[in-house]
Amino acid sequence: MAASMNNSIIFVMIALLSLSNISTSHGARSLLQLPNLPTIPSLPKPTMPQLPNFPVTLPTMNPLPNMPSLPNIPTFSPPPSN
Repeated sequence: MAASMNNSIIFVMIALLSLSNISTSHGARSLLQLPNLPTIPSLPKPTMPQLPNFPVTLPTMNPLPNMPSLPNIPTFSPPPSN
């Protein structure tokens, strides 16, 4: 019962996808059959004003402080074996 229900759901999904593809292809065909659009005349390029020149100096930074050394982890000697 569950397998036939699963198959019918898949069949319905395939049918719906096929129908949506038909309408898409019909719309594409009707767009192809339209007459050519008139050409758009080219517009003159506007002249842009010159950008002002800014100095490219970066601010100086203070030197970084020295990193402190890491503390040593104490090690323990193994207990004596008997």
